[in-house]
Amino acid sequence: MRLSNYLAGCAAAAALTLSLGSVSALADTFALVTINQQALFFNQINEGAETAAKAAGAKLVIFNANNVPSAQNDAIENYITQKVDGIILIAIDVNGVKPAITAAKKAGIPVIAIDAQIPDGDNVSFVGVDNLKAGEDIGKFYADYVKSKLNGTAKIGVVGALNSYIQNQRLDGFKKAVAASGLKVTFLDTVDGQNVQDVALSAAENLMTANPDMTTLYATGEPALLGTVSAVTSQGRTDGVKVFGWDLTKQAIEGIDQGWVTGVIQQDPAGEGKAAVEALTKLKKGEKIEPIINVPVTIVTKENVDKFRGMFK
Repeated sequence: MRLSNYLAGCAAAAALTLSLGSVSALADTFALVTINQQALFFNQINEGAETAAKAAGAKLVIFNANNVPSAQNDAIENYITQKVDGIILIAIDVNGVKPAITAAKKAGIPVIAIDAQIPDGDNVSFVGVDNLKAGEDIGKFYADYVKSKLNGTAKIGVVGALNSYIQNQRLDGFKKAVAASGLKVTFLDTVDGQNVQDVALSAAENLMTANPDMTTLYATGEPALLGTVSAVTSQGRTDGVKVFGWDLTKQAIEGIDQGWVTGVIQQDPAGEGKAAVEALTKLKKGEKIEPIINVPVTIVTKENVDKFRGMFK
């Protein structure tokens, strides 16, 4: 195990101990197990969940796994011991976390997955987007752009998070749509940003240095997009490289205004957190919930970006 992951795991364990100490013995205590608290996306999920919990008179505790998959398993197991009333999970390793979800189900604790679907998992519901389909949507948007603005030819690099199931889905859907377009698009390297902005920045810089003829970039998540935007700017490639990706930030909006960030998938993370808490609240009341609760996405471009500026003031 790398020292950074070991230290992150230790920090996660310490954070869990603190959060568990605050779990109330009263009813309606929900736990949210997240990936990290660096990305704005995850923090917005937290905010939506906290707002919904307050409105429902429930207590919400949040565990930050610091990008360590095993820490999520440990957190769920400890929350089972604490007998929380429900768990909300943003999974890193959707297969590796399945035994912990099954253990929660056996203990009578419902688990709702946000953002990352758990294949054949024992979670009661999934809240989020169809990442594969949304990847196809941005892939079609990209293909249309290449056809109309780049004479049907492009070379593309990808900044992803290779340990993230959902980000791999976003790439698979993107590639599927681009292949179906029949355009002459050459996929260059896919580099691993590890869902960490600084890592994504270095990876994107190395990718561009190795491919001076690259004309487009696709980033599969917020840290990847932040790193990509910073790399394109620092290397002075804003005139020659067009960027497509996921999850708006202030920097991405600046790139949209300048014309080199072309299209960004924007989810509704606060809405996802809110929907998950509301679903758990319904279950506590004996009501039924849907197994899939879809939250729509928008492709943000220069034409509609004004609607989203207020989120980043």
